[in-house]
Amino acid sequence: MKVLFFAQLRERLNCDSTELNIELPARVNEIREALLVRFPDHTDLLQSGRALVAINQELINNEATEVTASDEVAFFPPVTGG
Repeated sequence: MKVLFFAQLRERLNCDSTELNIELPARVNEIREALLVRFPDHTDLLQSGRALVAINQELINNEATEVTASDEVAFFPPVTGG
């Protein structure tokens, strides 16, 4: 499955996406765990509470949400405003 990265995550990981070999459907927490294994030097950026997740361009708050092969999954840092 393809996972997209935006903003500071894209810059720090030095890529805008990655392919994960993960059985689908999968829960968001399983995808996050696979990313932590893929990017062990950046666990501070990817852990729950540090990176938000959107499925099909809709922010999700439940790490148990299931993702299917047709879903777009994106990780991005919390947005701050001013």
